[in-house]
Amino acid sequence: MLFDLRAPGRRRTIQVVYVILALLMGGGLIFFGIGGNTNGGLLDAFKGSGGGSSAEKLAQDKVDKAEKVVKLRVADAAAWSALTKAQFQQAGVTQNDQTGAYTKDGIKHLGEAARSWNRYLALAGEKPDPTLASLMTQAFLPSALNKPDEAVKAWEIVVDARPPSTGTYAQLAQLAYAANQTRKGDLAAAKAVSLAPKDQRKDVKAQLDALKAQGIQSATSGTTTTG
Repeated sequence: MLFDLRAPGRRRTIQVVYVILALLMGGGLIFFGIGGNTNGGLLDAFKGSGGGSSAEKLAQDKVDKAEKVVKLRVADAAAWSALTKAQFQQAGVTQNDQTGAYTKDGIKHLGEAARSWNRYLALAGEKPDPTLASLMTQAFLPSALNKPDEAVKAWEIVVDARPPSTGTYAQLAQLAYAANQTRKGDLAAAKAVSLAPKDQRKDVKAQLDALKAQGIQSATSGTTTTG
């Protein structure tokens, strides 16, 4: 049996598998292909709204209201935060129901969210909202806007705001490797390994080494930038 813990070394292997899954899933569900789209989270507000057209209308209404607030409070970081969330939410509503991929409209809404996000950052001061940063990390993934450098910047906000953990640093390492920011990825990976339980550090390092190799391979065939 796959989970026969009596086999030599099997018990430790299973433990490590679950630890890695817990670390990566707990950190935001954005790696190993999990959470590449935006279903769930904020989008739960649209579930049960009576079909796709009504969900899209609800999303548009929320964006319209947020835009009106921004026009009245153009220097208010909270107003820009609300607009960014609404636009991110709207992008998810317009995803393809069959594949989970963003439609052309979805990508357009993500671009709008990215512009609002930049306005928000300019006003937010030294401590931007890590929850919003986590959402925008997803917006910048390859399955969305495909801006790996921006994904790194957004996730660093999350890392700085949360207690140090293997999960958050492992995710930073993967994002950095995907952006061809090898040194930053190596530093984040080393931190992730140091925070892991001693008996699991070797396995965590192996996982991160594999992510690094994937990132290097992608960088040599893509157009990401060095950082």
